[in-house]
Amino acid sequence: MQSNDARMLLHCAVPTAVAGVVAAAISGVFAGGKGAIGGAAGALVVILFMGLGLYVLQRTARSFPHLFQAMGLLLYTTQILLLFVVLVVFRDTTLFDTKTFAFTLLGSTVVWVAAQGRAHMKAKILYVEPSSGGSEKASAT
Repeated sequence: MQSNDARMLLHCAVPTAVAGVVAAAISGVFAGGKGAIGGAAGALVVILFMGLGLYVLQRTARSFPHLFQAMGLLLYTTQILLLFVVLVVFRDTTLFDTKTFAFTLLGSTVVWVAAQGRAHMKAKILYVEPSSGGSEKASAT
């Protein structure tokens, strides 16, 4: 993973983790221990899904730059569908409070997407790969 990719992941995961801690604390106050577990689980699911998605998208951008836009759309659609599947799977669980889980999942996803947009706008990513001067001069002569 290159430094700008790691920086992007850090700038997305940290605000999402902070939002998850806040959601777990608020859920713990209003819904008890199971609410806190539900809030923490929701934030953890979002960080794992979105982090893995960001990793896959960055790998695709390097390997197949012509597929980047289509892959991004497919990836985000798949992530939202997988989050919906997680909600359906854990709908009747007694491990944690499902309402706090769902609201934390939604809130953490919004925080991740906003942080990713901000990190991308602040990133100084070259859109043209600089080449070394020696190889161009050798091939030109």
